[in-house]
Amino acid sequence: MEKKQPNIQPLNIVPAQNSNDPQVANPSPNFKKILSRYVNYRGIDIVLYLKDGTVIELDKNRKLDGDVVIKNGKEGIVARIELSDIRKADFFAA
Repeated sequence: MEKKQPNIQPLNIVPAQNSNDPQVANPSPNFKKILSRYVNYRGIDIVLYLKDGTVIELDKNRKLDGDVVIKNGKEGIVARIELSDIRKADFFAA
């Protein structure tokens, strides 16, 4: 008997659409609010897509400090990601 994989669709959040938009430097309060809510849920996997093309998968040990997402590892802080550097974020139920 073959196990079926659940059809998981990510919740895709985009902070700003237009490069001429002043919110590119300052992400929208709505984006920050949504991100801060999901950063605190340990059952949610978060993938960040940065403007420079980098893709960062946040593990469970993460937090939001002001306008910076902090990714922690065994040795301490592994990465500090400015909200203004994020192009989009995907959220997956773990």
